[in-house]
Amino acid sequence: MLLEHRAARPSIHPSAYVAPTAVVSGAVVVGEGTRILHGAVVTAEDGEVRIGRNVVVMENALVRGRLGHPALIGDCVMVGPHAHINGATVESEAFIATGASLFPGSFIGAGAEVRINGVVQVNSRLEAGAVVPIGWVAVGDPVSILSPDRHEEIWKIQRTLDFPGTVYGVPRGTPMSQLMQKQSSYYGEHLNDTVLEG
Repeated sequence: MLLEHRAARPSIHPSAYVAPTAVVSGAVVVGEGTRILHGAVVTAEDGEVRIGRNVVVMENALVRGRLGHPALIGDCVMVGPHAHINGATVESEAFIATGASLFPGSFIGAGAEVRINGVVQVNSRLEAGAVVPIGWVAVGDPVSILSPDRHEEIWKIQRTLDFPGTVYGVPRGTPMSQLMQKQSSYYGEHLNDTVLEG
């Protein structure tokens, strides 16, 4: 399904494929030979999404562009099922495996791999060719790649990266009631979306 969102329409290369059960919304550019498979959601909330050539976005993956944090995916990238690319840059020939999560402001260098359920935290930079092992966490710039059982070390770095400010635009300690009211309003913009033909 193609949606106009915030007066912006997706631009899909004629050789690309968007599955009938996928959603592509707003200021999204999908390149030549790219495939957006069933259940995937590619949404330019208030920031653009640009997907290069010969990219495969597998079933139920999410690619989201945000204000100040567009989702930029280079050429020949694999985005695995249930992966989450939220306001991140992924350079060409990277491999983003099943269930991987890339948070706003993160950067994945060319040919890098984020393996199954790997996480790249906000504002973290994974250099070209680097690997985040299965279930591990990449955090910081320069990046540290740590196993999930090293929570205290991860948190020591992560707390300096401003997750609430980067993701939600609020200071740390903002009450959930205030945060969720803001998020409800933000996503309420979809009430004005228009379904496009084709």
